[in-house]
Amino acid sequence: MDSKLYIYRAENEIKLVEILFLISEDQNIQREIFKVNEPETYFSAVITHSYYSIFYSAKAYLIKKGVEVSAPEEHKKLFDAFKKFVESGELDVELLKIYQEALIRAEYLLGIFKDEKKKRGEFTYRTLPQANKEPAKESMEHAKIFFKHILALC
Repeated sequence: MDSKLYIYRAENEIKLVEILFLISEDQNIQREIFKVNEPETYFSAVITHSYYSIFYSAKAYLIKKGVEVSAPEEHKKLFDAFKKFVESGELDVELLKIYQEALIRAEYLLGIFKDEKKKRGEFTYRTLPQANKEPAKESMEHAKIFFKHILALC
């Protein structure tokens, strides 16, 4: 598969993240355009889609380098392959940190963790969607940074 397709998908996820964040903060948009009676937020979705932007960016980079991964365990395999490029010094370690943090947040929100102890962390007591605003904002910014750097490398 062409790396350009994954770059496009990563960029599309960032656009969706920005839209979701904006809608979450603007009750007028919610009421007038989407006919939402009670204010809602979509910050958890911002975190999840930020992760997917990073995932698709990393996938594009790896494909560009001739590395392809597939199911089963595609996300784990992709992360491990990406990590090797960081360990070799070809990629900045900060990109790996961003990827790893996004992966942890997305796994939590998607309910992937099976061990209840792993669920203890930044979101343990943040059960209300609006409580995820700051982590969502950070995830969005990280996805933009990650995408920008990978785009330059592709």
